[in-house]
Amino acid sequence: MATTKRNSKKRGSEFVLTKSDPVTRIDDEDLDLDLSSDLEGIMSALQQIKEKAVKDGQKKNEETISSVASDIRRKIHELKSKLKKERQSFVKALSKSSEECENWLKDETAKYKELYEKFCKEKAAHLQALKGPSS
Repeated sequence: MATTKRNSKKRGSEFVLTKSDPVTRIDDEDLDLDLSSDLEGIMSALQQIKEKAVKDGQKKNEETISSVASDIRRKIHELKSKLKKERQSFVKALSKSSEECENWLKDETAKYKELYEKFCKEKAAHLQALKGPSS
C-alpha cells in the first residue's frame, strides 16, 4: 500500500498516524492543553469548594454564637425572674419579721409602762409611809 505525505499507514479503510507525524504532535499538545485546562477547572472548583467551606464554617460559627448568645439571654432572663421572686419573698419575710418585732416591742412597752406605774405607786406609798410616822 502507498504511504501519504503524513507518514500514515493505511490499515484497511483507516489511517494510523505515527508519533513523528506533526498532526499527532498537535493532538498531543491539544491533549496537554485540554488536560491543563481540566486541571485548572478542577483547581478552580476545589478553590470554590474551599471558599464555600470557609463561608459555611463562618456561618456555622455565627449560628453557634447566636445560639449561645440566645441561651445566655434566656438564662439571664430566668435568673432575673428568679432574683425578683426571691427578693419579693425576702421582702415579705422581712416585713413579717418587722411586724412581729414591732408587736413584740409594743407588748414589752406596755409591760414596762405597767411596771413603771406600779413602781411609781409603790414609791409614793412608801414615801407616804415614811412621812406618816415621823410627822
